[in-house]
Amino acid sequence: MNIKIITDSCCDLPLEFVEANQDLLVVLGMPIQIQGREIIDDLGKTFKRSEFYSLLRQGIMPTTSQINTYRFEKAFTEALNENKEVVYLGFTSGMSGTFNSANIAKQLIQEENNGAVIELVDTLSASIGQGILIVEALKLAKAGKTAKEIAKWADDIKLKTHHWFGVDDLNYLKNGGRISHVSALVGSMLNVKPTLGVGNDGRLKPFGNVRGRKKSIAQLASKFDQHYCKTNFSTIIVGHGNCEDDAVLLADAIRSFDPKADILVSELSMTIASHVGPNMIAVAFIGDEREN
Repeated sequence: MNIKIITDSCCDLPLEFVEANQDLLVVLGMPIQIQGREIIDDLGKTFKRSEFYSLLRQGIMPTTSQINTYRFEKAFTEALNENKEVVYLGFTSGMSGTFNSANIAKQLIQEENNGAVIELVDTLSASIGQGILIVEALKLAKAGKTAKEIAKWADDIKLKTHHWFGVDDLNYLKNGGRISHVSALVGSMLNVKPTLGVGNDGRLKPFGNVRGRKKSIAQLASKFDQHYCKTNFSTIIVGHGNCEDDAVLLADAIRSFDPKADILVSELSMTIASHVGPNMIAVAFIGDEREN
């Protein structure tokens, strides 16, 4: 296989899955600043997620930054030197400038080698929604599809990629400017759990509120039932912010709608957790057109 699929740590795929596919897949870690130091999110390989989530629960608020052009240029060049065609499926441009860094790197390389095959897809997706596209793209690569064919498929399907999030702690949304201080205070007092999704512009959008964790999980399962196409046989990812028991409950609820569901459970990366906090619960899958 002459394909190298490159993505970033916002894909929220399990480290074990990434390592099992390392002949085809490269995941570039997003930089995170925490307690005065910078770490690269390598999906928990060197900085354990349990330690990171412990810091979050202590009230530590990390910040994140985009991957720079140099790192993309290096990754693309290494793949090309192995005679690979490159497909980059990147974190939505609606939330980060990372995709632009990848685009600049592509231009720099092709100025010297205009025959280099580098396909870029702005997934307009985040977290496990981005991860779903990676999982399915790997299946295409293993089936012998070219970089151009994989990129076209991803571009055609990306607005049918659903990701639904149930957020537990409103303070993280407040700190990210998603909701006001008053909304966070009142919502916390009333035990409100917002359900969020990603719109066609690749930005996070609220899709309603429920009261209590059980209703939040039930609403996510309901979104799955509403939008999943059982004929497409795609993998389903259940993501969690260091709350595996809730992930099991959500997976069980999904199987009540589709007993044959192929579910991959993944703990959210440090990058995404920095913005939504611990205890977030999520589901992602390929289905009908997104709600917008």
